[in-house]
Amino acid sequence: MATPPSSSAPDSSRLDPQVVRIAMAIITGGVAVIFDTTIVNVALNDLADELNASLSTIQWVSTGYLLAMFIAIPATGWLQERVGGKRLWIAAQAGFLVGSALCAFAWNAESLIAFRVLQGLAGGVMTPLMITLIMQASRGQALGRLMAVAGLPAALGPILGPVLGGLILSQLTWHWLFLVNVPVCLIGIFLAWRIVPDDRPSGHHPTRKLDVVGLLLLSPGVVGVIYGLSRIGEHGGVGYLDVWLPILFGLALVAAFIGWALRRGPHALLDLRLLRHRPLAMASLLMSLAGLALFGAMFLLPLYFQALRGEDALTAGLILIPQGVGTLLARSLGGRFTDTLGARPVAVTGFAVITLGTLPFAFSGAESAYWWLMLALLVRGMGVGLAMTSLMTVAYVGLERQEMPDASIFTRITQQLGGSFGTALLAMVLTATIVDPTDPSSVAAGFDRAFWWATGLSLVAVGLAFLLPSRRDAVTTV
Repeated sequence: MATPPSSSAPDSSRLDPQVVRIAMAIITGGVAVIFDTTIVNVALNDLADELNASLSTIQWVSTGYLLAMFIAIPATGWLQERVGGKRLWIAAQAGFLVGSALCAFAWNAESLIAFRVLQGLAGGVMTPLMITLIMQASRGQALGRLMAVAGLPAALGPILGPVLGGLILSQLTWHWLFLVNVPVCLIGIFLAWRIVPDDRPSGHHPTRKLDVVGLLLLSPGVVGVIYGLSRIGEHGGVGYLDVWLPILFGLALVAAFIGWALRRGPHALLDLRLLRHRPLAMASLLMSLAGLALFGAMFLLPLYFQALRGEDALTAGLILIPQGVGTLLARSLGGRFTDTLGARPVAVTGFAVITLGTLPFAFSGAESAYWWLMLALLVRGMGVGLAMTSLMTVAYVGLERQEMPDASIFTRITQQLGGSFGTALLAMVLTATIVDPTDPSSVAAGFDRAFWWATGLSLVAVGLAFLLPSRRDAVTTV
C-alpha cells in the first residue's frame, strides 16, 4: 500500500548550493577509495616483478583489499549511529591515508598485502558512508540531480582507473600508485572538517547495541561468496574446492543471517524490513544486474583489446575512455529525468542503451574498425550513466534519514555481488569457448560468445526495470 513518508516531498527545482558544497567535499575524499581498486589492478604484473612474487601471490593485493572492504561494510551503519557520520568519515579517510602510505613503503609482497587489508577496512566504511552522508544532507530534495553528482566517481572508476594506473607506471615507480592517495585524502579530510555538518549523536537518543552475531554471520558470508566467485575466473570453472566451498559456506552464513535478522527486526545489524519498501527492494535487485553489466563487461573489454587486438594495458585503457565520456554526458540527464519522470523509464532506457552498446562487440573480431567500437563504447557509457543514476536515486526515495545507512549497505553489497558474479560467469564462458589460445579465430569466438552473454544479461535487466516505480513520488511497500 502507499506510504507517503515525510521525506517524499516534491523535489526543488534546483540543488541547494549548501548541499552541493557538502557533496563535493565528501566526493573529493571518496575519489581515492573508488579509483584505488582499478588503479592497482592494472599494475599486478609490475608489482609481481618488483617484489619478486608469483602472480598467484600478488593477486592478493587486489583480493585482500576487496575482501577487507566487505568485512567492514556491514558495520558501517552501526558505527555511524554510534559516533556520527562526520567523525566516522574523517576517521575512515585518515585510516585510508595511513594504509596508502604504508603500502607505498611496503618491502615485500606479504607486507603490501597486509597494508592493503588495512586500506580495504577503511575503504569499506567510506564506500557506503559517502552516499549516505550526501543523501542525508539532501533531505529528499532533487535526489536524481544530486545522485548524478554523487555517483560519478563510482561510475568512472572502472573506466579511468586503468588509464591513470598505466600513466603512473609509465612515468613513475609503483610506489606512486599509493602515494597519489595521500594528498587526495588530506584535502578530503580538510574539506570534511570545514564543510560537513556535525551530526554526532546526543546522549538523549541511545544507539542500538552492536549485533555481534549478525556481524559474524553477514561479513564472512559475503566475503566467502565474493572470494569463491573471484576464483572462478582463475580456474575457468566451478568444480574446484576453493571455488564451491567458499561459495556454499558464504551462502549458508548469509541464509543464517537472514533468519537471525528477521527475528531481531530493528535490532539486527541490517534491518531487513526495509526491503518491504518496493523501490529499495527493486533497486537492490537491479543494482546486482547493473554491477554484472558494468563490471562483468569491464572484465571483458580490456582483455578483448589486449588478447585479441594485441594492445598493451595503457592503450587498452585509453581506448575505453569513450565509455567514461558517455557516462559523464548522460548522468546529469539521468538525474534530471529521474526527478521528473521517475526511475522506471530512465532505467529501462539506460539498460536498453547498454544492450545496444554491448551488441557490436558480439559481432566484432580482430579486424573490426576501432572507430566503430569506440562509438559503441560511447553509447554503452551513456546507458551506464542513465541506469546507475536512476537506480541509486530510487533506492532512497521515501526513506527516513535513519534508514539511509542500511539502504546504502544493501545497494553496495548487491552491486558488488552482481559484479563478482558477472565477472566469474563471463570468465567461465570465455575460458570454456577458447579451445586453442594460440588460434586467433578460437580467441575471437570466445569473446563473441562472452559478449553475447553480456548482451543477454543486460536485456534481462531491461525487463526487470519495468518493475520500478513509474514516478518518483510513487512510494510503496511490498
